Amino acid sequence: MSFKEYARVRPGATVRPGAHGCGQAGLERAISPTVICVRRYVNRVAFAVLVLLGVSCGEAGQAGATRTPVVRDALHARADGLALPNALTSVKFAVIGDSGRGTPEQHAVADQMVRFRRTFKFAFVLMLGDNIYEGPATPEDYRLKFEEPYQELLGAGVRFFASLGNHDDPRQVDYAPFNMDGERYYSFAPPEDPLTRLTTRVEFFALDSTNLDSVQVRWLDERLEASNARWKIVFLHHPLYTSGRYRNTSRAHRLALEPVLTRRGVSAVFSGHEHIYQRSDLQNGIQYFVSGGAGSLRRGDGVAAPYVARSYSEDYHFMLVEIQDAALHFQAIARSGQTIDAGTLYQDAEKASPIRAEDTPGRQ
Repeated sequence: MSFKEYARVRPGATVRPGAHGCGQAGLERAISPTVICVRRYVNRVAFAVLVLLGVSCGEAGQAGATRTPVVRDALHARADGLALPNALTSVKFAVIGDSGRGTPEQHAVADQMVRFRRTFKFAFVLMLGDNIYEGPATPEDYRLKFEEPYQELLGAGVRFFASLGNHDDPRQVDYAPFNMDGERYYSFAPPEDPLTRLTTRVEFFALDSTNLDSVQVRWLDERLEASNARWKIVFLHHPLYTSGRYRNTSRAHRLALEPVLTRRGVSAVFSGHEHIYQRSDLQNGIQYFVSGGAGSLRRGDGVAAPYVARSYSEDYHFMLVEIQDAALHFQAIARSGQTIDAGTLYQDAEKASPIRAEDTPGRQ
């Protein structure tokens, strides 16, 4: 994949699931909500078969490069609340999940995003599904649950890249501001300046985890193998690691996807679905985030678990992320502006900054 200019990679010339006139999305645009429900049930059965068969797209191809990643807690936040380096040449983006309700809480989180962007000029936002509650969406739904809450960001040229959630209308793939271009799953390079693209090679892979099947998993395997990005970032709706109420069902997605993610050198995975924030401990070298609190909240969800490094369910939130060279810096921020988690994922432990006593995260 070339990073000389902004590039978007479709599922491919021969297999194009989700494109206009073919694939599930193309069919669902022309059929009734009742038929859509039937198709979703069939897809769930197909997904169960996929997991039971242990589909892993074969064993051919090179495994992900040998690496020893490590995570360090961040330095304390500065006076402006930012706990990220905010470097001149870095890939900067925000992350929101389960956002689309049009409520005062969603607007409050959006206001914090605007406030932080005055200092941290993120160019785009990843949307982790449940973008427009609930089911078939009308123009009024898009206006109240997306366009109005994020109007200042949209007006500033910030781009949103969406993945589909279980409460989303499949026709969202045709809504231009979601930048899906008719596809249920796709990959893209960040829309950054040429110098940043040259120094930090990143590729993002959006999945439709509600309708996961062997064709989509095979596409992901092939696209990850073909990518020359240093950072391969996957985002989808359903988490692979969570200690929330969906911790049992998350195992199915883990069985279907984790072998591919591990083999192909994915560095981080962002998901929603759980209306909380969680960060896992590194799992087979991959950092998993759950960020489903930009418009939804389940206080008290997320029990203690040996694979969870940080959990928060007291308020709505969003995330800011910055990638530079061999480091991915992250910060989770509550509706109040309080930092609830912050740190850095280093691809090489030998190059990680040492922890000092004064580096204890300062959550405001």
